[in-house]
Amino acid sequence: MQSFQTQSLTTEDELWRWTATELAHAIRTGVISSREAVISCLNRIEEVNPTLNALVKVLPEEALAAADEADRALAQGNILGPLHGVPISIKINSDQAGQATTDGVVAFKDNIAAEDGPVAVNLRNSGSVIVGRSNTPAFSYRWVTSNDLHGRTLNPWDLTRTPGGSSGGAASSVASGMTPVAHGNDIGGSVRYPAYTCGIMGLRPTPGRIPSWYGDPDGDQSPAGQFMAVEGPLARSVSDLRLSFAAMSRFHPRETLYAPVPLQGEPLQTPIRVGLLRDVGIEKPSAAVNQALDQAAENLRKAGYVVEEVNLPLFKEAFELWYLLCMMDFKEAMPLVEQYGDEGIKKGVKHFFEVTEEFWGKDPSLSDYIKGYSRRGTLIYKLQEFLQTHPLLLLPVSTEQAFKQDADIESSKGMRQIISTQWSMMSLAVLGFPSVSLPTSIVDGLPVGVQILGRRFREDTLFDAAEIMEAYSTVKTPIDPQ
Repeated sequence: MQSFQTQSLTTEDELWRWTATELAHAIRTGVISSREAVISCLNRIEEVNPTLNALVKVLPEEALAAADEADRALAQGNILGPLHGVPISIKINSDQAGQATTDGVVAFKDNIAAEDGPVAVNLRNSGSVIVGRSNTPAFSYRWVTSNDLHGRTLNPWDLTRTPGGSSGGAASSVASGMTPVAHGNDIGGSVRYPAYTCGIMGLRPTPGRIPSWYGDPDGDQSPAGQFMAVEGPLARSVSDLRLSFAAMSRFHPRETLYAPVPLQGEPLQTPIRVGLLRDVGIEKPSAAVNQALDQAAENLRKAGYVVEEVNLPLFKEAFELWYLLCMMDFKEAMPLVEQYGDEGIKKGVKHFFEVTEEFWGKDPSLSDYIKGYSRRGTLIYKLQEFLQTHPLLLLPVSTEQAFKQDADIESSKGMRQIISTQWSMMSLAVLGFPSVSLPTSIVDGLPVGVQILGRRFREDTLFDAAEIMEAYSTVKTPIDPQ
């Protein structure tokens, strides 16, 4: 890709280092142009993407044309969206008109989308400029981002460690400064875990908040796809999460659970009580993760929150339910996986099904499935009851730091260990409450952080708490690949 030249800028800082909030404000006020911001990010992509392989399709001509249109709209006094002129990326498992929705599968390389999906529609309507497409594992179903079509994405903190999955390309690109914000989606940690491993922030919103759709525009969505899968932004600051969340939350008719709930709710009763949940009987947090939880709790206490250790065994039950409800749904995709999947996804899914068998037997019945959904409703009620007195819950993202690339497919035993460390990834997806993953510190050269959960449709309370923890975080991004 060719280098792009900018006109002289009004600041010594490279624009690719700026947050989306800073860029949007500077573009809106005429301090910089969208073209300058986009060129800066394109140059950064040219510099670091060959090492990281985070964006597998870069769109310089399309992006520059969109940036010029954004600058013309500003000059004409048009109404501007919250991300007007700001560079972003979209994941390759989501439809973007004229681009292949490959989902990391060789056989899908020519699956060109005729129109934008809900995410792309909302991001374009917000004024953002799409500069590229971010990588995923095949079928977006691993915590490692590697596939036979686009290759492997690396973690800028340590090239031998996973950048997470399935939104690993999104997280790696944001952490290294390719774009300030990236789109991701999450049915079992695919926003929160990549954000965690790459030292940035990720939002898993309430289902129905951000419109989504998977696969054929005229196809049917699985129950897990409707009730547990969500779209969410990855970013380097809480202010950018707020901004991109607002941009992505507009109505789209394909979203079956959409609820027109205000983005800002009533203030919580003070002092705000926070539950601290370390262990649910699956895997104890490492020393680094325990330290991160302690640090986050102390920082919230300094701001007047009351933080209390709690025990919520319902999370263990929800974790196991994920392996019934989601893996039963995924069985419908197995003919495609077996025919078109690469070795990574085939091994990974094999290990996932082995864990499912451990919890639910070899062949769970339709009755098991129906009872699982019935039980899910009871667990949601129990957590909502708890959140009446403790409207926020602090807990691990993972009980360990980023694991080695491909550790999930080396053996069944290794995968079982990794699955145990990821208990909160699955349990939160089943329960359907919003959460934010955010970094706190660096331990042994790798980021570590925490997750904060809140009441349904109260993402605003998560942002408020996350801003406090952000103020004390020692993790600074963007970074150069290490």
